[in-house]
Amino acid sequence: MITQEDIGKILQTYDEKSLMIGTIGSHSALDICDGANEEGLKTVVVCQRGREKTYLRYSRIISKTIILEKFSDMANSDIQEKLRSLDVIFVANRSFSTYVGYDNIENRFLIPIFGSRSLLRSEERDVPRNQIYLLEQARIRTPKSFKSPEEIDRLVIVKVPEARRKIERAFFYASSSKDYWNKAEVRINSGVISKDELEKATIEEFVMGAKFNFNYFNSPIEKRLEFLGIDRRIQTDLDGILSLPARDQLELKSVVQNIEVGHEGATLRESQLEKVYDIGEKFVEICKKEYPPGMIGPFALQGAITRDLEICIFDVSPRVPGSPIISTTSPYSKWYYGENMTTGRRIAREVSNARRLKRLSEIVT
Repeated sequence: MITQEDIGKILQTYDEKSLMIGTIGSHSALDICDGANEEGLKTVVVCQRGREKTYLRYSRIISKTIILEKFSDMANSDIQEKLRSLDVIFVANRSFSTYVGYDNIENRFLIPIFGSRSLLRSEERDVPRNQIYLLEQARIRTPKSFKSPEEIDRLVIVKVPEARRKIERAFFYASSSKDYWNKAEVRINSGVISKDELEKATIEEFVMGAKFNFNYFNSPIEKRLEFLGIDRRIQTDLDGILSLPARDQLELKSVVQNIEVGHEGATLRESQLEKVYDIGEKFVEICKKEYPPGMIGPFALQGAITRDLEICIFDVSPRVPGSPIISTTSPYSKWYYGENMTTGRRIAREVSNARRLKRLSEIVT
């Protein structure tokens, strides 16, 4: 297991005047690089061959690209040595967790990571002290969960890893045990999910309400929690189906998949903002207790606000959420900073401030 002492030794070898912000070429890399560029920091993006063209197009904000045969090669000693020679502070995102893997990240990837290295694994629901455990310990409302289909007594949403793309989850809705098995069988037969993965399915109460992703930034340097803004997901096939009249929706025979393909901005009534800060602060406090040193930098709580104006959270992103839309649609960052603030720029500013104050060891793990 990589320790803070290990990372501290690496920081001692760095030329702090030459720090670069690094990330994996997927998910939120452009947001991260643009923010670093705004704050005067150079950037390096590690790409997988065949997926590098997007990042080569944005040379204004990307100082250097490293192209590998596959993302998991980042754990190789020669690639790590290259990153250390560039004085890289690495920013984790969902693609980094998925393609490089938690075992490699926790035990082999000897690069200072901005944020909490150990918290990344908590995103998975089949591990101890996972995101649901953290939410429950923080006394933040979550949907009622069901251990088996036979327990279903209301409308539920079932979340299962896709058969072909493990990074994506297949979703379907069911109102009874019989409904569950009927819909599961259709999806297994169509190849969307597998029988093995269905055994690991998460079955949760469907929370009726307006959906929001609340984006935060917890700053060890400023010793405060900041609310960056709100986004909502754009999903296929769901968005396409919901645009059809109800009669035509009922006639569709295809299996509906909720695959995230984009984000749109949103705002919230001011009377609800205190609740947003409250759940964010509770989550930060429990992370400090369960995963010291706790939450560092960006994270998101995804949930719904019910008609009783209660927030229910059903998903956590314990890293860069990947919602660049908040840079143009969120008034909250403008009110807070006096200027528009992206997640990427806020990360870079924290790095710059920590460097200036000789406190880099407080923001990396």
